[in-house]
Amino acid sequence: MLIAKDHVVEIDYTLTDDAGTVLDSSQGRGPLAYLHGAGNIIPGLESELEGKIAGANFKVSIAPAQAYGERNESLINVVPKQELAEIPDLEVGIQLQAQSPQGIQIFTVTEIGDSTVTLDGNHPLAGVTLHFAVEVINVRIATEEELSHGHVHGPGGHRH
Repeated sequence: MLIAKDHVVEIDYTLTDDAGTVLDSSQGRGPLAYLHGAGNIIPGLESELEGKIAGANFKVSIAPAQAYGERNESLINVVPKQELAEIPDLEVGIQLQAQSPQGIQIFTVTEIGDSTVTLDGNHPLAGVTLHFAVEVINVRIATEEELSHGHVHGPGGHRH
């Protein structure tokens, strides 16, 4: 069966950056299951999977524009440290949620100074070319429930 819209796809993958550093992998966790055509994975990888069959093995590089986007320097904010005084274990690398006009936004603490904290609203993989090694494990037609919910149910997928 070919991978197409409204199919459930299970993949094993390893994701690396340009330096070959492993950023994520399904190894040891079992395959990732997603609903093809529902925007459950980055657009570039979904596009590369289109038309493949179970058993397909391939490597692909996805440019930032088809992954998590380019870095946007306007999403970096320096705030007074006292604005974050209620956060007990403030340290570089933690992620914070904030309400913005566009809804909830995630910020990563990238620097803590004596009186300021730098918050980066970019996705941690923004601006990064992603390299995937992928094996398609299974392809099946999605159930009506999965289609109505917009994601996979059961092993490797979303659980309510």
